[in-house]
Amino acid sequence: MKRQLTALACAAMLCTAAAAGDYVALPGAMLRSVMPADGKEAPAKVAPFSMRTAPVTNAEFRAFVLAHPQWQRGQAPGVLVSSTYLSGWRGAADHGTLAPDSPVTNVSWHAATAFCASEGARLPRWHEWEYAAAADATHADARDDPQWLEHILNWYAHPASTPPSRVRAEAPNFHGLYDMHGLIWEWVEDYSALFVSADSRTMDPRKVLDYCGGAALSLGDRRNYAVLMRIALLAAMEGAQDGGYLGFRCARGADNDPPTPKESP
Repeated sequence: MKRQLTALACAAMLCTAAAAGDYVALPGAMLRSVMPADGKEAPAKVAPFSMRTAPVTNAEFRAFVLAHPQWQRGQAPGVLVSSTYLSGWRGAADHGTLAPDSPVTNVSWHAATAFCASEGARLPRWHEWEYAAAADATHADARDDPQWLEHILNWYAHPASTPPSRVRAEAPNFHGLYDMHGLIWEWVEDYSALFVSADSRTMDPRKVLDYCGGAALSLGDRRNYAVLMRIALLAAMEGAQDGGYLGFRCARGADNDPPTPKESP
């Protein structure tokens, strides 16, 4: 089973507060989710929260590891990161030829959690991310627009052969958020809870989605293939793993709630 840091583990790693990035407030809503609240069809209640307007960049993560050298490449505990942690960087605190305003990738869930905690935040929860990502430039929920969905899916058709481009290169969505689609995959706080039914008509037996996408079609909203692919990827991950196109952004609850990851046996 996946094992995650408790909220106290970040304190043990000396994650002191740092200057925060730009956040935008989202009002929350009842969400028609691909992961229904009851596992069948009930909408998920998303409380008001704030989210970083763009993914965390190489420059921002460099500032973090300079302030918290325990998260530098070669210093972070092996149980919390993989051998490919920050593998595109030239040194422990040098992102080399990677653009400073491109999203940081090859970052584990643990490292992303620590970064967010350093600015008094946490990773967004799945339903928060899904709610924020449902918007296009003019609508809070554009998921019924086939042209918008096709535009998103075009990104999945291109091979990931080069590092991600810079953040904020495209217009923001309805909420003022950049790059929710078309740039990178993103960690969520509760990624290890993304289990789905092997059959959409029942909650048992439960299984983790393989990173193949096809299994995601057992979920309710078959049209939203791009979001289902993200569930498939995250559900197959371990907290210490990373990827060349896997980054993150941070979020805060309405009352600036602290991170709530729990350790599973």
